[in-house]
Amino acid sequence: MSIQKPGTHRLIAPVFALALAVSAPAALAQSTSNSSGTQSSSTQSTSTTQSSTGTQTASPQARTVSNGQKMKIKGTVVKRDPDTFTVRDANNVDTVVLLTNTTSVRSKGGFLRSGNNYGQTQILGGLNLEVDGHGDGSGQLIADKIRFGDTDLRVAQSINARVNPVEDRVGSNEQKIASVEANAQRLSGQLDELAAVSNAARGGARAAQDTADAAVAGVNATNDRISALDDYTPQESVSVNFKVGSATLLPEAKTQLDELSSKAMTAKGYVIEVSGFTDATGSVDRNRQLSQRRADSVIRYLVENHQIPLRRIITPYGYGETNAVADNKTRDGRAQNRRVEVKILVNKGLLQGAPTMNTPASSQTSSSTTPQP
Repeated sequence: MSIQKPGTHRLIAPVFALALAVSAPAALAQSTSNSSGTQSSSTQSTSTTQSSTGTQTASPQARTVSNGQKMKIKGTVVKRDPDTFTVRDANNVDTVVLLTNTTSVRSKGGFLRSGNNYGQTQILGGLNLEVDGHGDGSGQLIADKIRFGDTDLRVAQSINARVNPVEDRVGSNEQKIASVEANAQRLSGQLDELAAVSNAARGGARAAQDTADAAVAGVNATNDRISALDDYTPQESVSVNFKVGSATLLPEAKTQLDELSSKAMTAKGYVIEVSGFTDATGSVDRNRQLSQRRADSVIRYLVENHQIPLRRIITPYGYGETNAVADNKTRDGRAQNRRVEVKILVNKGLLQGAPTMNTPASSQTSSSTTPQP
């Protein structure tokens, strides 16, 4: 389980703000109590903010679920952690939900109330869902069943496919951020010290100004590097191909993934992006599902055979027959389009060198020297 340090929320907040904005038409469903009709929760005191028009907006409340209390809630995922996620209901109340190995994750039933089973990785920011579970000793809701619509899932996947998984990326770089920010503070302190020296020193004004300019450049470079921590650039990529209608990895594909995994384990601040595709044979829905299964097969191989941490893998997405790289009218072109693209993305902030400040040499003036007439 990753630990979110101070400063992380500055990068995460825009992500879920976008998720909530896109999924707003679906509307948040009101939270409901369990079959016995009992739903007790303690909420923390809320603060209000005054807008320019005079309207007060209440901050979200936090729900505490009693130990053993059964509860069923409906809402939208506003925060996602490795083992937990936060659901906000229509009453603007947040509930922390804990996932376990026995949690059932399925889509809502259609004909004869059947539905599809999904992995817990499909619980994404912006997803509208229902949770049925019971409280634990720490006030969280342990999820027994999670249900959502296939349309809601596709909306959430589309959002996350276009927004960088900021939380996972920042988690691997927080120490770098802290170090760079500390360096920026030291440089800022040097600016104050150099300004005082330049005011007190005789004949050193020019040297002090040059040093101050260098320090400002160092601070700007540091700020640029911090800004680049949310920007990733591809370092390595492979495209593995599949047989017609199959999501099973071929021996050649496994060899390609073995080589890519070796390079990933030596990289710092990396994430892996997995995208599945098909040729144009068959229906659009069938190809979308097949491309998703192909992407899942690649992730399963990376995790089970090379122990790639899940926090390093961006949520996979199956694009179906879109984004073809070759002509679907030819046999060779269709073979090229039956693929999964795997990319190693490295943080640009880590690729940049640490900023340095060069202090210009200056002549020292002795205060004990008496000026000549």
